Amino acid sequence: MKRDFLEVTDLTREEVWRIFDRAKYFKQERSRHRQEEILAGKHLGLLFSKPSTRTRVSFEVAILELGGTPIYLAGQSTQVSRGETIKDTARVLSRYLSGLVVRTFKQEEVKEYGRWFAFPVINALTDTSHPCQALSDYFTILEKKKTFDGLCLTYIGDPNNVCNSLVLMADLLGVSIRISSPPGYPLSPLVRQQMRNPQLLKVSTDPAAFIADADVIYTDTWVSMGSESKEKERIAVFREYQVNENLLSRAKKDFLFMHCLPAHRGQEVTDTVIDGENSVVIDQAENRLHCQKALLEFLHGG
Repeated sequence: MKRDFLEVTDLTREEVWRIFDRAKYFKQERSRHRQEEILAGKHLGLLFSKPSTRTRVSFEVAILELGGTPIYLAGQSTQVSRGETIKDTARVLSRYLSGLVVRTFKQEEVKEYGRWFAFPVINALTDTSHPCQALSDYFTILEKKKTFDGLCLTYIGDPNNVCNSLVLMADLLGVSIRISSPPGYPLSPLVRQQMRNPQLLKVSTDPAAFIADADVIYTDTWVSMGSESKEKERIAVFREYQVNENLLSRAKKDFLFMHCLPAHRGQEVTDTVIDGENSVVIDQAENRLHCQKALLEFLHGG
């Protein structure tokens, strides 16, 4: 039976560890300029309705280096944009392709592709989740900290799609997670409901509430794709949640700073922080490639 990766909860804890082990292997092998043939003879579609840099390039390179062929499909260039149902599109694409990577707006859209596309479907971002990002982020944390035992991740800012997936992955791996966000911008109740270990989560409206105990400090843009019309309003609301030198004066010396990128420097984070010695944002971005290779191998039975 085919497997999809539409949400963090589509994987078990053991499967995440298996993917991490393979991501480590792929990272080592790439440094030796070795390639695999796991996807040899397979063509995988990248159906993207939202702009992308890291996600598109990392998936295209991952597919190529696993011996497959990526085919980029801009959402506005497909017949779905003119009213064709996802059901019809997915069933037809099943006759051409062996896999589908979907980056779109509504979570229900990627679920619909999962229902009707005959081969593995991967969620490459929706308005409510970004599971591939969370997979890479926790791999990066493990790479740097060597263990999740006793670890605390503090997320500051907008509890958006990335935050949702970080929470669910923390729940899966047993990582304590803290969220500091403004009044009126709470974590999604649906995410809370999905947690099996709700004691791992604490929230506050104070941006400094969890800084002192944080092993990882994470932030993301205040204005997600699709929210551009509210940019001025959001900047005003989130201004006190900027990750800057003053806020981090309370942090541990060996904390990791993370951001999924793209960053709006001078808004959610300052240049000094994102370019500082505690920042691992470029490692995060690189690890998207290795984790997605491991995910593709897992879903395609490698």
